[in-house]
Amino acid sequence: MPTKQVLSVSALTALIKGSLEGSFSSVTVEGEISAAKLSSSGHLYFSLKDREALIQAVMFKFRLATLDFDLADGQKVVARGSVSVYAARGQYQLIVQSLARSGIGDLLAMLEERKQRLAVEGLFAPERKRPLPRLPSRVGVVTSPTGAAFRDILTVLGRRNSGTDIILLPTPVQGESAAETIAARIGQANRMDLADVLIVGRGGGSPEDLLAFSDELVVRAVAASRIPVISAVGHEIDWALSDFAADVRAPTPSAAAELVAESRAAILGEIAQFRAALESSVRARLEYARLSLGAFAPADVEARFMRILMPAARRFDDARDAIAEGAAARLRDVAHRIRLGENSLELASPRAVLARGFSIVRKVQPRTAALDAPLDAPLGEGAIVRASSQLKEDDMLRVIFSEGNALVDVREVKT
Repeated sequence: MPTKQVLSVSALTALIKGSLEGSFSSVTVEGEISAAKLSSSGHLYFSLKDREALIQAVMFKFRLATLDFDLADGQKVVARGSVSVYAARGQYQLIVQSLARSGIGDLLAMLEERKQRLAVEGLFAPERKRPLPRLPSRVGVVTSPTGAAFRDILTVLGRRNSGTDIILLPTPVQGESAAETIAARIGQANRMDLADVLIVGRGGGSPEDLLAFSDELVVRAVAASRIPVISAVGHEIDWALSDFAADVRAPTPSAAAELVAESRAAILGEIAQFRAALESSVRARLEYARLSLGAFAPADVEARFMRILMPAARRFDDARDAIAEGAAARLRDVAHRIRLGENSLELASPRAVLARGFSIVRKVQPRTAALDAPLDAPLGEGAIVRASSQLKEDDMLRVIFSEGNALVDVREVKT
């Protein structure tokens, strides 16, 4: 190409586009997802970055169906695709055909490690959370004075309760000094008792933009605050470690303002309801008192007393009869059980068994003593015989009958 040839912007862009797309028609790139955004048309726009560089990327709607995991900022992925040039903006970008998860990403890994470490110290414990004051007279806001978050808070508080004082504690919300300044503003509000409740937050952004609110200085300042703190960082899907340390987490700064400023109209309506209920209660009590006093005319006292006394006397008589009848039934039941027990004991008695024709056989030792003993002598210590295998010839047995007993000499044993 002649060096002095004058090219139009579109011609130069076309040359760059052809060169890039021809040289990088198929590339595989590893990086960290950042600023992922799903457009209304269904295409996913995001950035891939590492520590030193960043490239814009797009994954079209029909390719997203191939994903087997949910994308989130901070994830490390491997993207395969081609490099293209978006001529309208003079910007090159990666057209992604497929994505595979490579790891959680350095940023998320760092935040997760910090979260676990601070949780062990008890900074996120539920028992540390305090309720918000219902009607705070002063609301402190720790945020950027030029950001959309502060304007949204002013709008909501002005609409819902314009009588609330708003104290801005200005601070940068991203950058190197942001975390230190945010922590200092929270400490200042506590030392000077500037507010009844603090809103600490900012508008939405990438995880890198929200990083100051996950700094350890900020998390410790939020946890140490004597003033109740609402953490309102980013949008509903965003999160920061200050959310876990705060007394309440709000999905957006506007939602935080809704929490601290109850609607004036709602308060006035509630007061009107209380007043109507109180007036109705007072009127009802006065009417009840008037009717009660009228009922104590001398002519009606005796009749009223009898109407009260008679049901009570009737209930007393009924209760007395029920108790007497219940006691009698209980006694009859107990007597019946005693008779059944006596019969069972009698049937189980050894004497009853012997009376039915059975007998008890005991081996008597020693034999000589048994021969000399009278038939009605007390039973010896010999074992009860349950089988012929326990016997041998010339053994001496005592057979006990229902009435009396006998000594028996064993002549023959069959097993």
